[in-house]
Amino acid sequence: WNHPSIIIWGVRINESQDDHDFYTETNRLARELDPTRQTGGVRYIDESELLEDVYTMNDFSQGSEELPGNNRPHVALRNQREVTGLSKLVPYLVTEFNGHMYPTKRTDQEQRQAEHVSRHLRVLDAMHGDPNVSGCIGWCMADYNTHMDFGAGDRICHHGVLDIFREPKFAAYAYASQCEPAEGVVLKPVTFWARGEKDRCDVLPLIVLTNCDYVEFQFGAFPPKRVYPDRENYPHLPHAPVVIDHRHVDFAEIGAWGMRWQDGRFTGFVDGEPVAEVRLSGKAVATALELVADDAELRAGEKDATRLIVRALDQLGNVLPVFDDPLQICVTGPARLLGPDLIAFKAGIAGFWVETAGGTGEIGIEVSSRRLGSRCLTVQVR
Repeated sequence: WNHPSIIIWGVRINESQDDHDFYTETNRLARELDPTRQTGGVRYIDESELLEDVYTMNDFSQGSEELPGNNRPHVALRNQREVTGLSKLVPYLVTEFNGHMYPTKRTDQEQRQAEHVSRHLRVLDAMHGDPNVSGCIGWCMADYNTHMDFGAGDRICHHGVLDIFREPKFAAYAYASQCEPAEGVVLKPVTFWARGEKDRCDVLPLIVLTNCDYVEFQFGAFPPKRVYPDRENYPHLPHAPVVIDHRHVDFAEIGAWGMRWQDGRFTGFVDGEPVAEVRLSGKAVATALELVADDAELRAGEKDATRLIVRALDQLGNVLPVFDDPLQICVTGPARLLGPDLIAFKAGIAGFWVETAGGTGEIGIEVSSRRLGSRCLTVQVR
């Protein structure tokens, strides 16, 4: 049903203490039921008894150096022998990292989101640089509902690289950019493109997540500046980010507080040819609504639903990160809206779900914004 892609069986209760007899039996049973796959678990304790095929560990060391009394220098990942306490190297998998050490919302200011990006990149770079680490799994893919003691006051755990409606935060592109350009070109500047968003009204440094060979950045009518991936800080990543700073752009060009703010243009090149372009407006204006559904057709006679996303766009088609107007939703036909019919945009995006109600026919969905008018689409139920 969910098309699982299973690479390893977890045979330990999440972050539990060792239990020799119990975990001997869970390993035996997993190997008996499926001799084709390895076993692992999810640990948080050092020098744990290794009964599985792979030593699996939640490594949240990045950020722990900020805790009182912790004198450890900054490291992205710990050395596996320090973790395992073993005299030899063993198959080793990092099952979680980042997460609660740096929860980040899609609505957070640009600087926090840029640091969120950097923390994911540092671990990925350390993973690629250590042949004794088989992989690292970021905690986690998407924000999720949780209990009141663990959320951000809204009962949502903001540990994902996607928000709770699966809309990407900037950090999601840290992963997308590691694919090869032939699979899809990625060019994502980590910026809201506003003079006063960052401390001291600085614009630089500016991270561009990309799998291009290099990026040309142009501010207003000034000549474009060519910038290559940051191999100094990310020597092991398949595709290091491009980091634009005052080494590449003269301070007199981009200016400071009180100076004219202009359009930005980012062009990505592969094999010397331009393959992607992002244009950012220096005078962004709310211009249009975008309404998309995950599914054009749903099934009748069973419980079925689809997600709908509404985006507030500027004149260049970019999401407006400070748009937070109310949105009215109207659903007609053989379906019901899950949740209220009046919601608010968050950082320029709103999401909701529509569920079938048993019959067949056409579902009509209309969304309305005071500033941006209405948008409609239809979904068929068969």
